[in-house]
Amino acid sequence: MEENTGNQEAVFSEIKQYFHVKDVDIRTYSPLALAYIGDGIYDLVIRSLVVGHGNVRPGQLHQHTSHLVKAHSQSEMMEAILPELTESEEDYYRRGRNAKSPTMAKNATMADYRRATGFEALMGYLYLTDQFERLLYLVNAGLRGIGADEAV
Repeated sequence: MEENTGNQEAVFSEIKQYFHVKDVDIRTYSPLALAYIGDGIYDLVIRSLVVGHGNVRPGQLHQHTSHLVKAHSQSEMMEAILPELTESEEDYYRRGRNAKSPTMAKNATMADYRRATGFEALMGYLYLTDQFERLLYLVNAGLRGIGADEAV
């Protein structure tokens, strides 16, 4: 896993280098920008896990993935991993949770949606700061915390 993690971190560096993306101070990103990239990265991790369990019909892939990426599941995962966060990670989670979003998930409570946005902001922070191994550790801990680690 160590080698794969290094490869994943190298991918983001390669993207930045290839497209001439300048380094930006992570503290200047809005919590919603962090949540935006975090949502995509978390979705990619979950899709990779689901597809890694074998070739099944696309409808089954979508159903299983949708269950794990919905706001309620992310909210539950966040509750499970909160005690494991560093002070810095907790700050980024809190920033995302408290961000005023112009939208809301149609099938989520406001509390779930806010915690999920915080979770996504945390994922974005970890990804953009090349802490992919930590991101994977927290996703795994969250999946265990909601009893979904056996399912993926």
